[in-house]
Amino acid sequence: MTMEPNLETIDAFLRHTPAALDALLRGLPSFWTSQNEGGESWSPLEVVGHLIHGERTDWIPRARRILESGEERAFDPFDRLGLKREIEGKSLAALLDEFAHVRSRSLEALRAMNLREADFDRRGHHPSLGIVTLGQLLATWAAHDLTHLHQISRTMAHQLRGAVGPWTQFLGVLQCAGHSS
Repeated sequence: MTMEPNLETIDAFLRHTPAALDALLRGLPSFWTSQNEGGESWSPLEVVGHLIHGERTDWIPRARRILESGEERAFDPFDRLGLKREIEGKSLAALLDEFAHVRSRSLEALRAMNLREADFDRRGHHPSLGIVTLGQLLATWAAHDLTHLHQISRTMAHQLRGAVGPWTQFLGVLQCAGHSS
């Protein structure tokens, strides 16, 4: 069964992500939080920076763009490396606090839009995907959080890949090749 997005279900999930990240990451040694899976993949600390950047430049600005301009004005392209500016000189604890704050502000802004069911069908223009709806944007916001929670779990498990020996075959998190960065 596929969920039809509405403000209540989206808000119910999105407000839990900061606490989930906090419970998973706060106080861990940097071994767990600063390592990545190699190449240009992101560490858990970088993922938190990416989520902060998205709160500032993606979800609410794009929702507003749909409500104000519809399809007439495309979304601004998202800077996937904007996370570098977000994390510069900050501890993971400070980033977790900042994410909780900016997410709270985003959800306040979302609720202040006083969306009605018909608003979820309003259309906007994504620079690479084309026409999208507000409902799709909001559902993607929640799925995006889940993607990065999965990524953080996978990245942390990756640090143990050589230590678990033959149990690797039973650990799905070590079998996953990743889905996004």
